[in-house]
Amino acid sequence: QVDLVESGGGPVQAGGSLRLSCAASGATFVIDGMAWFRQAPGKEREFVSDIHWTREHTYYANSVKGRFTISRDSAKNVMYLQMSRLEPDDTAVYYCAARRGSTYYQSGDYKYWGQGTQVTVSS
Repeated sequence: QVDLVESGGGPVQAGGSLRLSCAASGATFVIDGMAWFRQAPGKEREFVSDIHWTREHTYYANSVKGRFTISRDSAKNVMYLQMSRLEPDDTAVYYCAARRGSTYYQSGDYKYWGQGTQVTVSS
């Protein structure tokens, strides 16, 4: 079992920055990659970014490319999402997820999920 806990969410003004963190505990050795998803009211959960845990390959949704940066500290089992130039459309609950395997991007690729942290971007 892998436990994921997000932190760092909160209110922020448009154009501002925020950094989210996701701490993993438990059987973290099974993790091949971690990702951020988000879900806004009335919308389906969508992929934001993924990082391979050892190779550090990163992937981003088109909507956040150039604005968000995903990173990780493998020694501490912590993943980060640095969000810059935030827009009102970025408002959502952001979820941390961990996968076992090589496939990424789809929700079904991720076995473990956190409870989410709210990000609210005001215009």
